Amino acid sequence: MKHLENTEELTLVLGATGKTGRRVAERLEAKGRAVRRGSRSAYPSFDWDNEDSWEASLEGVTSAYITYAPDLAMPGARDAVQAFVDLASQRGVKRLVLLSGRGEEEAQACERIVQTSGLEWTIVRASWFYQNFSEGAFVDMVLNGAITLPAGDQVEPFVDVDDIADVAVAAFIEDHHNGEIYEVTGPRVMTIADVAADLSRATGHKVAYVNVAHDSFVTEVAKSGAPKDVVWMLDYLFSTVLDGRNAHLTNGVQRALGRTPKDFADYARDAAANGAWERAQ
Repeated sequence: MKHLENTEELTLVLGATGKTGRRVAERLEAKGRAVRRGSRSAYPSFDWDNEDSWEASLEGVTSAYITYAPDLAMPGARDAVQAFVDLASQRGVKRLVLLSGRGEEEAQACERIVQTSGLEWTIVRASWFYQNFSEGAFVDMVLNGAITLPAGDQVEPFVDVDDIADVAVAAFIEDHHNGEIYEVTGPRVMTIADVAADLSRATGHKVAYVNVAHDSFVTEVAKSGAPKDVVWMLDYLFSTVLDGRNAHLTNGVQRALGRTPKDFADYARDAAANGAWERAQ
């Protein structure tokens, strides 16, 4: 197995303050890899909405972890990813790792941009994150004891962000992941009711699942003051992606890492032990 020389590599990690980017950056640094954290708050600053900021972020970079917030399905994401990949190629970047989403036509269009870039590439195509319930959009629902979502009884094979980060890091430091699409899921499909039951056990307090009408959910999210792009994303995801198209397991974690993915119950137990839901204790 050939490893890249850490002394010659500088990896730009986009979304470095986000769920996956932060973990990818930390893991690469722990392995001795030089990392440039790409975010609006970093120096140099990286902002997807300000193409003038990309040049400085790419200076000296040989590989890049691409995430697009809040989702590759967002209007304008495809054009932005195309422009970034073109510039990265021009500036001598050799390897790209793209975080993509399962069952999203728009995300797969962005995958094709990376695949046809002429650079080394790996795609990490992920299902919904466990950490949405401890670090993301649904944490307050858990704290308040009721997960109110328009998900019915549909199942989804949620995945641990730590597993995603491990796959991405492997793709940067091991050459045999080039040209691979790793579709990653957890080890079981779950309804939101299953999620609530596991969270109840982990937190020691009742977490219920309340199924709500889609339109009512989107209206309440908008009234809560959530950013417009987040409202759009949740509307999109619950009206399209959560329709059964992803209701099956994949072996991406096993293929990339040679181990099984972490189970939601284990994630919930560990997150509770680390104080993720302390206000609910």
